[in-house]
Amino acid sequence: MTSTPPTRSGARTGTRTPRERYRDQTRAEIKQIAVSQLAAGGVEGVALLRIAKEIGMSGPALYRYFASRDDLLGELVVDAYQAVAADIRAVDISSGGRAALHALATAFRDWAVAQPHLYLLIQGTPVPGFRAPDETVAHAREVLGPFLTVFAGGRPSGSVEPLVGEFGRWLRDDAAVAAWVEKWTGLSSEEAAVALTGAITAWPQLHGTVGLEAAGQFAGMGHRPTTLLAAQVDMLADAFQLA
Repeated sequence: MTSTPPTRSGARTGTRTPRERYRDQTRAEIKQIAVSQLAAGGVEGVALLRIAKEIGMSGPALYRYFASRDDLLGELVVDAYQAVAADIRAVDISSGGRAALHALATAFRDWAVAQPHLYLLIQGTPVPGFRAPDETVAHAREVLGPFLTVFAGGRPSGSVEPLVGEFGRWLRDDAAVAAWVEKWTGLSSEEAAVALTGAITAWPQLHGTVGLEAAGQFAGMGHRPTTLLAAQVDMLADAFQLA
């Protein structure tokens, strides 16, 4: 996201000039229209010139707010991650264990199916050559943070022990990942590797079921996606012996 411009000379710290407020409002309006275009026609439906026309602005003028469509898409990706992270953090996981894992998975699925256009935007590379902002990794980790907390109480079964070993080496080799896990779990030993393994294993499980539902791939099949997701969460909980 763009940083806040410095306040003009003589202004109180924290105040914003009318020009700054207008710029923020215009950027927000541009993003709102882009999200509507995304919902109507997917990523290919997002067009800067059409956005400019809708808000009564020339194309060159709009480029003063977003340098390119990729720039705009990058901010939408970050906004989407922030939104789903907020929903995940709002989940009460104080019960811990299996019940908390189900609650987190349900919150993730609810967010995705309520706005599949945003979920599909962050699921993968939206357009050839697009590179998400570097800060995207940090926002994605905020989504997974509460899962680390839940899996910190797990005991891995034999089937996932090889993964625990590999993720343990990742923790030792990557200080940023180790700090992230410790932030959410308070752990910095072998137990931290268990938490990391559980959270990272949950990620493809969630995307597999939720992604297929968001893309409409379950249409006509004889099951409810929520039932399938619940079964997958239970299998994951069993693999880490969550009570």
